[in-house]
Formats: sequence, structure tokens, C-alpha cells
Amino acid sequence: MKELIGTGVALITPFKSDLSIDHEALATIVKYNISNGVNYLVISGTTGESVTITREEKTAISQTVIAANNGRVPLVIGIGGSNTASVVSELKHTDLSEFSAILSVAPYYNKPTQEGFYQHFKEIAQSTDMPVILYNVPGRTAKNVDPATVLKLANNFENIVAVKEAGNNMDQYMELIKNKPTDFLVISGDDDLVLDVTLAGGAGVISVIGQAFPNEFSKMIQFGLEQNKDASRALETRLMPLINLIFEENNPAGIKAVFKHMGYCTDLVRLPLVPATAGLQSKIAAFIAQF
Repeated sequence: MKELIGTGVALITPFKSDLSIDHEALATIVKYNISNGVNYLVISGTTGESVTITREEKTAISQTVIAANNGRVPLVIGIGGSNTASVVSELKHTDLSEFSAILSVAPYYNKPTQEGFYQHFKEIAQSTDMPVILYNVPGRTAKNVDPATVLKLANNFENIVAVKEAGNNMDQYMELIKNKPTDFLVISGDDDLVLDVTLAGGAGVISVIGQAFPNEFSKMIQFGLEQNKDASRALETRLMPLINLIFEENNPAGIKAVFKHMGYCTDLVRLPLVPATAGLQSKIAAFIAQF
């Protein structure tokens, strides 16, 4: 799965003033990212507000991204949740022909044991021929998928090809990188740690901020993959203040504020999320102006 090495971005879902999906803005953001060097695109993740997107809207979003992409970079689609049977059903009833992999988040709210996580992802792996990227994000799911569980899944199922690790825990990253099967990819989901992870042997990132500054962010990751520490650190230093800002309140309100100030779309999000506060908007606008 070399196509998943480098910079992937977790696309936002832009909204119009009535909170319907702004497909024109979405297509523009897709084209902007492709022309500025991202390696692949991820739809229907946390940053895309997947939990407040209907099944019909998800299909329409997929169609917009597929058309705007026009076969230029690989696409990944998020299919996951807390009901294993429902996830398997969606996998079986979704046209995945345009996608290179699925991203499946660890079950949230019901807080499985490690054996529960294993059995959940076993069912998913056995229900599809698609490559599967596990997604561990304990800050949102309330439970960590331990490295031992991830590695057991990686060793036991050929189509579990990667993990998007977003536990903000460098020790956990290092354990995964040290003990993973040769071709298994450890992808960072933490924009603030991604360069350290990449320099340590990770496969890159599925980024939030990368979609706003794809040229600079993609170059930073590529320099990291090449072990060019000076060049990658220089870009990290420039980008880190904004990375910290966009997660100050919630995601994706922060990244949508960035896109608003760049003129790409509104900053609207669906409840229970709310847009970034005026104070944060001001700090983001100041950063963009000087950047």
C-alpha cells in the first residue's frame, strides 16, 4: 500500500448558510489539495463531520470528490462505528470501486475490551476484500486500542494494512513502529507529532491542517520520509502555531475557520458543534496574514 505513504488529508465537509453541503466548495478544496501535492484524500472521517452526515449525503459527497479527483490521487473512505453489524452492512452495500482503502474508527461510546476491539475489526476484515486502515483515536472513543491488539490484527489479517494512530502518545507510536509487520503502515493522526513519527519510521499522516496548507505540509512530510531533518523541522516550525490554534476549541471548527479566512467556504458546522469563537477566529486570521 505504497499509495498510502506520505500526506493524506481528512477532508472537511463545507456547508452553505442553510447547512446543506456546499459541493462546489468541496470540489474546489479537492482540486486545491491535489494541485499542491497531497498524496491521497480521505472522506467521511471525523473532520468531515461524519456523525452528522446522512447516508444519502455521504454518497453525494463521495460522488463530488470522485468527480473532482478524476482519478489523480488515491481515495480513502471512512466506514466505521459502534455497531459492528451496521458497519459490515454498510461495507457490503457501498460501491467501493473508486476507493483504495477504507478507514474504520474504533467503536466509540460502548467502550469494548481489547478482545471486543479485536472481534469487531476481525468481522470487518473478513467481510470485505478492501484494504482496511484501523483508526485509533481514544480522545474521541473513550478507549485506547492497545498496540498489542493492533499488531495482532495486522499479523492475522492481510487486508488490515495500516493504522491511523491518534492517541497523541509517542511511546505508543514507537511500540507500533518497532513491532509491526514489514509492510504494515503506521500513519499519524496527530498533526503536532507527525514529523517525529515520520522521522522515527512512520508512513506519514492523515492530516487536518494539511488540507489548508497542502504545499508546505506535503513538503514537510516528504522531507521527513527522506530523513531531511533540517528542511522538515523548518517547515514544522512555521506550521506549528496554526496546528495548535485549530485544535484549541474543537475540530473541525478550527480548520473551517482557516478555510473561511482563506476564502474557500463558510466556517459553519452542524450542531452539537459550533463555529470557532471570535477570539480564535482573530488569532487564525492574524496567522494567515503573516504566513
